[in-house]
Amino acid sequence: MEYVLFAVVFFVLMYIASGIKIVRQGHRYTIEHFGRFTRTATPGFHFVPPVFQRVGHKINMMEQVVDIPGQEIITKDNAMVSVDGVVFFQVLDASKAAYEVSDLYSSLMALSTTNLRTVMGSMDLDETLSKRDQINASLLAVVDQATEAWGVKITRVEIKDIRPPADIVNAMTRQMKAEREKRAAILEAEGHRQSEILRAEGEKQSQILEAEGEREAAYAAADARIRLAEAEAKATELVSNAIASGDAQAINYFVAQKYVEAISKFATSPNAKTILFPVEATQLIGSLGGIGEIAKEALGDHVVKASAVGSVPKSGQ
Repeated sequence: MEYVLFAVVFFVLMYIASGIKIVRQGHRYTIEHFGRFTRTATPGFHFVPPVFQRVGHKINMMEQVVDIPGQEIITKDNAMVSVDGVVFFQVLDASKAAYEVSDLYSSLMALSTTNLRTVMGSMDLDETLSKRDQINASLLAVVDQATEAWGVKITRVEIKDIRPPADIVNAMTRQMKAEREKRAAILEAEGHRQSEILRAEGEKQSQILEAEGEREAAYAAADARIRLAEAEAKATELVSNAIASGDAQAINYFVAQKYVEAISKFATSPNAKTILFPVEATQLIGSLGGIGEIAKEALGDHVVKASAVGSVPKSGQ
């Protein structure tokens, strides 16, 4: 009897021990009763009676990744490109992931590969190379919608690499080089044009300033000539009045002035080497000392002031 009791206790302990299940964090176990799903075991300690119940599937509830192997895809413009990527997913419903799809990983890979071909096959080569974010978003929307019935959430789809054929890569390299050379030539031409514009603008400003200077000088010379003419006119008017009144000294003043001007022209002539004065010149020279008195008497203070104004331009000439 003791052996029988010991055997019974032993089998009971073995039965209990075999029914103890520890579910780890981040996992879910599906429990089946004679092959029918009954419940989902959450992380922790669970007792699953042997023979009557069993663990059907052990589901990983953490975010996982599936690699999409390299695929040869023909784009819309008949270019062959090699593409590979990754799909990140997370199981939200363990029972659906266990019983709605036979092989979750293979199904996700096949679904991602098929939709990758569909999305990239509807785009040109340039679009596939420049719109990677758009491809990722399109794949994410399509695959996530298809896996919703499996209790799976697609969190992210990423294209790792897009490899065009070698001849297309060479052509793109040449195109890029030509484009950069074109931009460099445009920038160089633009710089030359700006330089010429600045140089022409500088010359224009210089000519304007020079013309303004010449204009100011002409205005000054004209003003001086006007003042001289006014002074000479005033002097002539005063002397004429003196002559009209019968003053002989005024007549002598005009004669002496013309005589001096004639002698000065002889002196400034380039051909004149020796000047001979007539006898009358000594009388004229003697009378020069009294010209000031003659001017004061005949013309007054106005004639003296006019002569002082007119003497400056003549010395310049």
